[in-house]
Amino acid sequence: MKTALRSIGLLIIFAIGLASIADAQTPALKKIRIGYPSLSFRQSNVWVAREVGLFTKYGLEVEPIFLRGGQMATQALVAGDPPIVNIGTVVQASLQGYNLVLVAAVESYYDQIVFARKGINKLEDLRGKRFGISGFGAATHHASNMLFKHLGLEPNKDVTIVAGGPDAERLGALMSNKIDATFFTSSSSAPARKQGFTELFQLADLKIEVQGNGFATSKSYIAANRDTVKSALKAFVEAIYFIYANKAEAQKVFTKYMRTTDREVLDDSYNGYIKNIPKKPYPTLKGIQYMLDLVAPQLPQAKNAKPEQFVDLSFLQELEKEGFFNEMAKRYPSK
Repeated sequence: MKTALRSIGLLIIFAIGLASIADAQTPALKKIRIGYPSLSFRQSNVWVAREVGLFTKYGLEVEPIFLRGGQMATQALVAGDPPIVNIGTVVQASLQGYNLVLVAAVESYYDQIVFARKGINKLEDLRGKRFGISGFGAATHHASNMLFKHLGLEPNKDVTIVAGGPDAERLGALMSNKIDATFFTSSSSAPARKQGFTELFQLADLKIEVQGNGFATSKSYIAANRDTVKSALKAFVEAIYFIYANKAEAQKVFTKYMRTTDREVLDDSYNGYIKNIPKKPYPTLKGIQYMLDLVAPQLPQAKNAKPEQFVDLSFLQELEKEGFFNEMAKRYPSK
């Protein structure tokens, strides 16, 4: 009996020793925070990569951080925490001296829909009204400049611009008549429709190619942490293929991060994703040039800037050479 117990004890000690060796040989996950500024489907690559273990697969322990609008998200990225953020304001920030770049992008046309209170039935009725954006310097701000340029209206002269915060807060402001109109994305438009607000216009119908939301970081962070950026991008890209191939699982993640069980919102978000998100998320140089032209009156340095200085395509090009996209297509065949 004693011999048997001694043998069992030795086996346990041996097993613990093997486990300790295995743990020592397994590289520790690198901890990193990745930010996102809204609850739109365009942020879902970060959410899904976190929830289904894709970041872990590529050696990262990621904490997703909600930063309440593009302005706050850009300021956080400029400060270096988080060091990677899913935003669309790289051009504007970099023109002001911050060396930010896009390593991938998922938006070539602004997914912004104009909603207005009752009594405003056409875009021309916006003259003299209050228009809500999430914040100055955010994507909604630049989208509003596009819209008013198209209409021949001068912001803060013909239309009052009001920084109203994230979608839910702007919806509340619309309901309480603090603003007269605002933008909502495909993901956030259903509540506005249910409240009876008038859908006036989809900005994408202007057919103006812009550089919108994308995977952004700083040149200095890339120089010191290139492997980390590449690993994060691999998870980001694999999440795209996963979402295309796994609607039910993707919508479970949408439910958690968008904080809704509304079937219309979830379906609008998933359908918008499939319609708009490219499987190869290359930034658009044409869209960056448009943004440079748009901000040139306020930022004269934009006149001499080149689109290439706002992107680092080397990561996506490496993935192409390594056959990563082909591998993803085989692993996640979409219907």
